[in-house]
Amino acid sequence: MRKSKFTEEQIIKVLKEVDAGAKVQDVVRRLGITETTFYRWKSKYGGLEVSDAKRLRALEDENRKLKTLVADLTLDKQALQHLLGKKW
Repeated sequence: MRKSKFTEEQIIKVLKEVDAGAKVQDVVRRLGITETTFYRWKSKYGGLEVSDAKRLRALEDENRKLKTLVADLTLDKQALQHLLGKKW
């Protein structure tokens, strides 16, 4: 996945700026992003505080690690079943 040039903290700051009354078109033009990107940010980070975003990132990292662990264990299990399932 492509890494964004904006951090979660910066994204939340931009969303709060628009909530405070700035026009979306002006903010989008200043940042050099599309309106689609802005509204995608709004759907993901809308209503979050900076601390919530940090916790969300930590949970996503932990989830990714757990998925990798489960995938590795599943591969090991399938390999063992394949080897032990054959008759000698």
